[in-house]
Amino acid sequence: MRLRDLFSADATIDPRDDPSADAVVVGGLVVDSRAVKPGDLFFALAGSKTDGARFVDAAIAAGAVAVAGDHPPQAALRVPFVTTPNPRRALALAAAKFYPRQPATIAAVTGTSGKTSVAAFTRQIWQRLGHSSASIGTIGLVSDKRTVYGSLTTPDPIALHRQLDEITGDGVTHLAFEASSHGLDQYRLDGVRIAAGGFTNLSRDHMDYHPDVAHYLNAKLRLFRDLVVDGGTAVISADHDCSPEVIGAARARGLCIIAVGRNADAADGIKLTDAAIEGFAQKLAIEHRGRRHAIRLPLVGEFQIENALVAAGLAIGTGSAADDVFGCLAHLEGAKGRLEFVGEHNGAPIFVDYAHKPDALAKALQALRPYARRKLVVIFGAGGDRDAGKRPIMGAIAAENADHIIVTDDNPRSEKPEAIRAAIMATARGAREIGDRAAAIRAGIAALEPGDALVVAGKGHEVGQIVGSTTLPFSDHEAVAAALAAEGA
Repeated sequence: MRLRDLFSADATIDPRDDPSADAVVVGGLVVDSRAVKPGDLFFALAGSKTDGARFVDAAIAAGAVAVAGDHPPQAALRVPFVTTPNPRRALALAAAKFYPRQPATIAAVTGTSGKTSVAAFTRQIWQRLGHSSASIGTIGLVSDKRTVYGSLTTPDPIALHRQLDEITGDGVTHLAFEASSHGLDQYRLDGVRIAAGGFTNLSRDHMDYHPDVAHYLNAKLRLFRDLVVDGGTAVISADHDCSPEVIGAARARGLCIIAVGRNADAADGIKLTDAAIEGFAQKLAIEHRGRRHAIRLPLVGEFQIENALVAAGLAIGTGSAADDVFGCLAHLEGAKGRLEFVGEHNGAPIFVDYAHKPDALAKALQALRPYARRKLVVIFGAGGDRDAGKRPIMGAIAAENADHIIVTDDNPRSEKPEAIRAAIMATARGAREIGDRAAAIRAGIAALEPGDALVVAGKGHEVGQIVGSTTLPFSDHEAVAAALAAEGA
């Protein structure tokens, strides 16, 4: 593809006196100089730890045919340099041009909690309605054609647009994906043709990246202010303090708004009028456009009601018939590691959940309280090199909502695990400390008695534990299975 064709008119290609610079043929896009191949265009992006401009010479030596950034180097280069005011957004838009195919119908969901479940539920609804569908997010790419596990909620723009192009080639017509605050703030999603955007909720998270909660919310609002296509749909949970601000941002764009939840208007939204626990399911009563619907949702926790209704709104907002969509909710399956029932011991159910932030931990414990006639037990820790302020908050939440607490290691990364545990223990009154996560799970399961319920929180679907710079194989699912096998021996 020609260099000029990858950029908008506000980009300047030097040397400007050489017409052939515009016509340079680009064979690939890259942001890591170590990954440059002959024919690539290298984007010199400034990051929090280093500046890509430092690696321009290395990229050219490896075969880059052009370089892009927000300021040209002082010394002349032997390849064209593209100056663009916003290199990150320029990268995303270039990737969209380089990998032009996208599914015909795309929905994106943002919020602190629930993104993975909403994306998975939306995919499941579409599949049940006969569409070839996929979801992209924290657990990777899942489609009816293939599954590729990943680790980033929102992939980098090159990887994202490559995936969009590939799954479109597979025949996928409908895609739901997670829009993280990092991805939105860093323009990773620009260039994706998003027909509908969803919003779940907002609570403390990523305060190691965002300077304050207002910045965090504004990053998420980019989905509605900038990315959903003109005339598109915004599906917004109406039951939170920030809901009016999100609805206002969508309304200012002229988007079609579908509010969901107890505070929604049934005239054009999805209003939850009643919910009751029924075993490991919930009976819902909802109203939508003058019609009432009774639904049996096969999921645990009120937060899953929110997730399911946002997913239903995204399906309706992208053209599916409401009655058909509501009928699909009875068949939803929870995303892996999201309050997932993984076994029992002495009649006590055991769950694995990804909750690694305060609000998510509180919701998980509150959801499981009805299933603990005796003691509700939680095993959790906190990640290193991340928002340290949430650790004592999570300890206090565990103390308030659980009857027995085991504080263990999560992903300590470069921090001392004992220091992370100490920050949690400071507020988790009466907690037991067992640093080795497998040992903590064994101890928690061994102590279970009839009437108890246990949740292992923090890692969910993950299959590795990051210690220092090494990722060690570890799965909560496998650790639970091993502990149960030992108890049965």
